[in-house]
Amino acid sequence: MNVSDEIKRLHELHQAGALTDAEYEQAKAKALGGSVNFDKPGHADGSDLASEFGRLRRSRGDRWIGGVCGGLAKVSNVEAWIWRLVFTLVALCGFGVGVLVYILMWIFVPEE
Repeated sequence: MNVSDEIKRLHELHQAGALTDAEYEQAKAKALGGSVNFDKPGHADGSDLASEFGRLRRSRGDRWIGGVCGGLAKVSNVEAWIWRLVFTLVALCGFGVGVLVYILMWIFVPEE
């Protein structure tokens, strides 16, 4: 999806009432590569890691097992295959810790 299609879709969501004015402006600025300043301490670009991962949902479309990596990809803007690789490496090199973390996320992270 190119930028103009993304802006058009955001506008449609805003008109339909699915996005508030602030959400629409933030998403539009993100799509255009700009930053949004909300004049809040610690929020220079309008978001922080905790609020981004607070929106974490397991993906219904981009999934191999439970959708955890697809959901992480949407929130972090890192490709899902990279997350899958990270979980696999941590599972193999970290004595199964990657599997445990994945299962816990599968249980506790809600589906979109």
